[in-house]
Amino acid sequence: MNILEGTAFECPMRPFGGIEQLAWNPNNNEVAYTCRKKTGLAYAVSTNSDIYLYDVATRTHKNITEGNGGYDTNPSYSPDGQWIAWQSMERDGYESDENRLMVMNLNTGEKRFLSRTIDTNVDEYGWYNDSSLLFTACWHGTVQLYHVNMNGYVSRLTEGQFDLVLGDVSDHYAFLLGHSMRQANEIYRMDVSEWLRKDNGDYAHTEIWYEQPFDTYNQLLDKLTSENDNIYNQIERGEVIPRWQKTTDGKDMLTWIILPPHFDPSKKYPTILYCEGGPQSPVSQFWSFRWNFMMMSAGDYIIVAPNRRGLPGFGMAWNEQISGDYGGQCMRDYLTAIDEACANLPYVDKDRLGCVGASFGGFSVYWLAGHHNKRFKAFIAHDGIFNMEMQYLETEEKWFANWDMGGAYWDKTNSIAQRTFANSPHHFVDKWDAPILCIHGEKDYRILANQGMAAFDAAIMRGVPAELLIYPDENHWVLKPQNGILWQRTFRSWLDRWLKENQSQI
Repeated sequence: MNILEGTAFECPMRPFGGIEQLAWNPNNNEVAYTCRKKTGLAYAVSTNSDIYLYDVATRTHKNITEGNGGYDTNPSYSPDGQWIAWQSMERDGYESDENRLMVMNLNTGEKRFLSRTIDTNVDEYGWYNDSSLLFTACWHGTVQLYHVNMNGYVSRLTEGQFDLVLGDVSDHYAFLLGHSMRQANEIYRMDVSEWLRKDNGDYAHTEIWYEQPFDTYNQLLDKLTSENDNIYNQIERGEVIPRWQKTTDGKDMLTWIILPPHFDPSKKYPTILYCEGGPQSPVSQFWSFRWNFMMMSAGDYIIVAPNRRGLPGFGMAWNEQISGDYGGQCMRDYLTAIDEACANLPYVDKDRLGCVGASFGGFSVYWLAGHHNKRFKAFIAHDGIFNMEMQYLETEEKWFANWDMGGAYWDKTNSIAQRTFANSPHHFVDKWDAPILCIHGEKDYRILANQGMAAFDAAIMRGVPAELLIYPDENHWVLKPQNGILWQRTFRSWLDRWLKENQSQI
């Protein structure tokens, strides 16, 4: 039975929704589902999805989140069927709004905002029992596991330099994926009941249980798999060091410094500034098979990876500052990160600096290429925005362009939008003076491939050394293994060419 038959609507929602966007209640007589019931332009410019309850017997739909402006997604019933939980964003059109954990009493209709106290996003969640839930959230560059009861009292269950992904909750255990910049996913199990027994219900509990490196674990967080140990035992991996830096406006910014294997502090190393995408995606302890810090540093490079303005995990004010200010504080944060590293880390070679990034990170590379004041000797931009006026019209995420750019470029009375488009990287090509590699996928509808092609053409016409790598069969990500190998080889050879081999040519 298709409960949306005869409508123009969908569940799961495109392009990323999955089975998490619908749930059966314990009695199997009701389905909760996520849907954005809009069409045409309204669908294109809105993030306003809702949670609907479908009564199997009467075949009726009830909207339980009507009146909330933004995303409502991922419903889940409590084991006893008395409550329903979901994730919710408040503002329409803002896809990076605070992702809140909400619950509703199905008997009384009372709603509660359970994650109010944490000032960051809820990533995944699951019911622990009838009256409490577990969830993961990013804070200060790592993703940890939390417990919350129905009164909104939150306790952090883990602490360490790693990221956790909540999988299943069963028989008092949480099953998780765990990874870090040094290690791909392995499966972990945490005895939540034992933690709560030790905690004695004290939700103001602040003792840190997990201070050990991620490769070790204590009695409550058990590592169930060691799938890649045979590989790790054959290679050397660089260390990852957290470093707090003062920004130009006096804030504290966390920057990860990734060292190469066999690091020698008496040597000077070429150094790469990593620019994160999103723009509101955390530089947490993520593991990637493409933007992989162990691979980057293995070429005898230092990596500087700042949590600049516009990233979650440092409070919503920090996260939201970037909207409408693409060429502003976030760029000053990038320059702070690399300048402070050059000034205070003796192993950083300030005469051999590179700058790399994808998506918003690619935009950052294009922007910094016109504003870096001779800092960098090479750039790599993957799927980046080059011409923001074209991006406003081209992207499939119209709500994103409206919110983050501040509005349409033709609205001359909109000062925020006018500032955004005045900072489009294509306006500063006359300042480009360092070699640049442009990478793009022709199936990318988030940022079309003509952005990368135009940036490459601009560099060539300016007389700046440039290369273009186009993938006809990739979208906003490089997903095919052979394409990934080509990506890694091209990435490394470009940096080696300009930061190691051809210093006299720059």
